[in-house]
Parts: sequence; C-alpha cells; structure tokens
Amino acid sequence: MISLVDVQPAGTPPGLISQIDEMFSASGRLSQSRNFEYRPQQQQMAVAVARALEQKEHLIVEAGTGVGKSLAYLIPAIFHAVAKNKKAIISTHTINLQEQLILKDLPMLDKALPVKFQFTMLKGRHNYLCTRRLSKAMQQSQQLFASPGVEELKRVLEWSRKTNDGSLSDFETEPDPHVWQQVCSERGLCSPALCGRQSQFVKDGGTPCFFQEARSRILAADVLVVNHTLFFTLLGGQEEEAGGGVLFKNDFVVFDEAHTVERVASSHIGLSVSSAQVRYGLQRLWNPNTKKGLLTVLRRGRENLVEEALKESDKFFAAAEIACDRIATAREGGQKQNWWNVLRIRSCDLTTDTITTPLERVREEVSALIKTVNDRDTAQELAECNRRLAEMRQELAIFLSQSAQGHVYWVERAGKTQRNLALNATPINVADYLRQRLFGADTSVIMTSATLGVRDAAAGESVPPLHYFSRQVGGEKATLVQTGSPFDYEKQMKVYLVGKMPDPRDSNYRSSLVHWVKHFIRMTGGKAFVLFTNFKLMLEVGEEMEPFFNELGIECIVQGTGTPRSLMLEKFKKDVNSVLFGADSFWQGVDVPGESLSNVIITRLPFAVPDHPLIEARIEAIEARGGNSFMEFSLPEAILKFRQGVGRLIRTKSDTGIVVVLDNRLLTKRYGKAFLASIPKCPVEIA
Repeated sequence: MISLVDVQPAGTPPGLISQIDEMFSASGRLSQSRNFEYRPQQQQMAVAVARALEQKEHLIVEAGTGVGKSLAYLIPAIFHAVAKNKKAIISTHTINLQEQLILKDLPMLDKALPVKFQFTMLKGRHNYLCTRRLSKAMQQSQQLFASPGVEELKRVLEWSRKTNDGSLSDFETEPDPHVWQQVCSERGLCSPALCGRQSQFVKDGGTPCFFQEARSRILAADVLVVNHTLFFTLLGGQEEEAGGGVLFKNDFVVFDEAHTVERVASSHIGLSVSSAQVRYGLQRLWNPNTKKGLLTVLRRGRENLVEEALKESDKFFAAAEIACDRIATAREGGQKQNWWNVLRIRSCDLTTDTITTPLERVREEVSALIKTVNDRDTAQELAECNRRLAEMRQELAIFLSQSAQGHVYWVERAGKTQRNLALNATPINVADYLRQRLFGADTSVIMTSATLGVRDAAAGESVPPLHYFSRQVGGEKATLVQTGSPFDYEKQMKVYLVGKMPDPRDSNYRSSLVHWVKHFIRMTGGKAFVLFTNFKLMLEVGEEMEPFFNELGIECIVQGTGTPRSLMLEKFKKDVNSVLFGADSFWQGVDVPGESLSNVIITRLPFAVPDHPLIEARIEAIEARGGNSFMEFSLPEAILKFRQGVGRLIRTKSDTGIVVVLDNRLLTKRYGKAFLASIPKCPVEIA
C-alpha cells in the first residue's frame, strides 16, 4: 500500500510537471511506501504524461513491460482532473486491465493520494435496467410477451429488488435478450426527467432508474474507466463533437493497450446492419408468431404492414445471401462456394432494394399512430422503435448504393448457426477519422502500450520507431516517447532460431514442426505457449501430439476444442507444467507471470493473410498510390504482433525463459533482421 499523508503545504502549489517529477523520483513521496521501487522509466513516462496534460498536447508513449504504466498515467491524470475540474477517461482493451484499475489501482490511490477524487466504470446504457420501463412492461406483459417471456419478466422483477447496481453483470444467469431489450435503458426512453430521482415516476412511488443513478455517478466522477469498444461506439454515435473534450465537454483521454485502438475503431465507426436486427426491430412492434408486441397494446389493427415488412426482409436477406454465394463461386473460378463467412462486395448491385420501402411504410404508419396515442410511455416506445428503423433503413440504403466514399463494404455470416447475415461498411483509412475526432479535439489524448514501436522500412532509419503507429491512428502531431523496460533481458531471456525449417508448402513441414515443438517442450518440461497463425494446423498438430503429451504426463490445452479462453488460461496457470496451443487471441493481452510460462514457441511469423476485406482494401489503397504494401503495412503489422507474442514471456523481474521461433525467414530474408531488432536485446542461438 502506498501511503501519502503529507498534503501540499500552503501557498502556491508547484506545477503538475515538477509535482509528478518529484513524486516518482528515487527520494520522492512515493519512495516512502514499503512496496515502491524506483524505476526511471516510470518517472520518465509519468512526467511525459503530466507535460502533455498541462500543455494540452497529445502523447504517444511506449513503456516496456514492468514500467508500471497504470500508475504513471493515473497519478498525473487524477491530479490534473481534480485541479482543472476535468474528467479523465481511461480506456482499456481487456476486461482484466479494466478490473485491475477499478478494483485495485484506483481504490489504492483513493486512500493514498493527498487529493480526493471519485471514480467509476462507464458501461453502455443497454447494460442497465430502467425501472420505469420494467414497471410499464409488467403492466403490458400479456400484450408484449408469450408465456415464457412473461415468466422471464417476473424473474427480472425479482432480481431488480435485490440487485445493487442494476446491470447485466449482476445476474447469475443473464435474461432473455428480447425481454431485456424491453426493460433496459434506451436513448429517448430513459432520462432524468422520466425516471431520475426528481421524476414524477419516482414521486409516485417508483424506484429510481439504475441507469440514471449510474449517470449521476458518471457525471460526478473525476476518473471514468471504459473499454475501447464502448468508447468508439459512443464516439461514433455522437451527432456533434464535444467542445473542449472528446466524449464530454471538459475531458481528456488516456488509451492503455493502445496497440488495439486502430482495429477496434475500424469495427465501430462504420455501419453494420443484420437480418436479426431488422427482424427484432420489426418484431418489437408485432411478432406474427406470438401475436404480441407494442401494436397489440394499442389494439389498432395495423399489424399487416409489419408482417409484410418482415416477409420482405426475409426475402431481401435470402436474395443477398444467394448473390453472395454467386460472387464467391465466380471468384473461385466457377467452383461452387457456399461456405464463405466474410465476403467483400465491390459494386453497388449486390441485390435489388426490396427492403427500404416496406420499412418506410411501417415508419409512416407508426408516426401516424404516435399522434393518436394517449399513453405517453407507449408513444415514446413507438418513437424509439421508429428511430431505430430509420437508422437501419438509412444504413441499408448506404450499403446498397455504396454511397459512403472511401469505405470498404462486406457481408458477413454471423451468429452460432451462421444464419444471421450482416451488411458492413467501414472507412478504409481510419486515421482520417481519428485525426479529426480524437487528435483534433481541444484537449489531450494520450496513448500507451508496451508495443507500439516498429521501424518504418518505407520511411527509412531516420524516422522514429513510433512514427508508423502515430500515422496509423492519425496522431502525427503527438509527442513520441519510448521509455524502455526495467527488466534485464540479457539475463532473463534467450531466443532460439531454428535454421532448417522447411517451407509450409513442403511435404516435410508438418513433421519438422512437430519434431521441434517436442524438442523445446522437453527442454523446459512443458510450461509453454505454442502460438500458431493457422487455426486448422494448430488443431491438427494438437491431435497428432496427444500421445507425446500423454507419455510426458503433461496436459496440452488446445484452443478451439470447447474450453473458453479465460478457463484455458486459468487451467494453464494452475498446472505449472502444462502446455497451451493458442491462435490469434493468445498473442496479446495475456499475462502469465512466474514459472508456468517459461517457454514461448512461435510457429510462424505472424503476417496477416489479406482475407478480411478491410486488410485487402488497405493493401489495394497503398498499391494504388504507388506504395509498397509489404513494406508499408504487412511487415510493420507483423513485427508489432511478433513483439506482442514475444512479450508474453517476461512479465516480472524474476521471470526467466526461452523464446523459440520456428520460421527460418528470420535468417534467410532481409526483413528477418527487422523482427530481431524489434525485441529486447538478449542471447540468440541458432538450433
């Protein structure tokens, strides 16, 4: 526990920069704590954050593993937020880091720092129960739901009387999504005037809405913790920019795990509309199967238009899927293809628009109905349905006409049964959007991660390693800082390169791969991550090596064989000698300190296969302007992911182990040196 009891003396307080510099120094106030360890890299980062905040500048800082990034940005952020009456938004990618900040770091600083501050987690409003909507749904339950839905609604009512925060995370078993959608907080249906503490609903004996209570905490908080997905969902949903801030009028933003920002932003700032969304949007009004819905409440007999729109929607998405099958077959040289999951659509003639007109007819009918409804709550529910139908109609029209310039369009099969067809579009160059909406804001934006730097081969050696990342996220005007790591990699880590690995197309490749994986697992007695870039190959190798692991008495946990990722990780940590075979999601965001992870085997350099339309479109855009897509995009992206994979090994000062790379391109290709130069300097041996 850090304890800081000496409050600033009276008089003019020092500037934030000098205050933070002193606090993180070898003899500063933090050094009075029993568990404080002076790290010059942490002090350097904390001062850089303080400077950016005080001067309203942007900062991109790579701080190696072990620096103590969270305290290096939290402490200056808290001091600055309180002193300037600003809101610090801390955005993370993983739930693990979110929980660390909310449950450990911020409570500790709340007790320790000589400033009083409030903090809370920001969740999407759909996570919260709206007590007023629940009350109304209970009154209309027989008209809204069939018997199972009514029973589920009663379960939600019972839960609402016991829950503390009224959010989905407080359920042992989450409710049916169709029921929850009818009682959760929604824009236009849930506001301080309608269900807050001063509302007529509460004055009449109703319980204050859980979202409005959370909203009060959010507005009062100095520090808000949010995840990247929600951050960019909120940013994309804003109709106007927040003056003096990004999400709020007077905020600043710190992105931790910033290496994922570009990818998350790309998937949340475009459009996405699916067959399931359209079906649900219409069935809120009228469900032909159950004969229930908002129109049943009104008893006005307008259901035929909704039923017609549902039929047309089913026909439209079926026609779109047939058209996609035809496109996929043509691209494969006439061989029938109906197994595609993601398919790029290059022209605006995918299928005939038979859907926007039926949706508009429903909207016009509902608009007319709203004017005749006496019950204000029901009128608002109808208006919210109409708003969502209008959004979907517009998104469908944009997709079919491909009218959004500079976007890439694709269709995706989603859901457990792959029967939900989603139409998507997103900007090819997300940097332009981020440059305007993030780095163009009149406040500080700070991005940090352990792995952001990579030599931009296309730009030359004179350009700093963070130049590539800053350009990808539109942060060219940000100050760039690299602090290094306090770990002694020369003593803690050794890299093995296998020089005689055959090409993956060679018939001997698989047997060689299995041979070397066995060799290095024997060397460490298990305790290994084996990272793959090919999911199918991983499963095949896992099955082939099962007798080997049985012989050694070591459990091999293979991703994709039914165990959830979080459970896989827990099993791996508990069983010290176990081995984990993992694909994409295990290359980053996974923290296993100690002996359990003493060996990271990288089976192949992680070059992205251009099988996603967005990657394909970015490569095409570079080539179209005469650039070299390999040097400008494929290579730096692969190096960053390689750094992430290697970074799984050493997580504390006492960790030791080996990294094995089973890809001889590190030795045979000119770019191999770029991969090796990107990781900490340590002994390298060729096997």
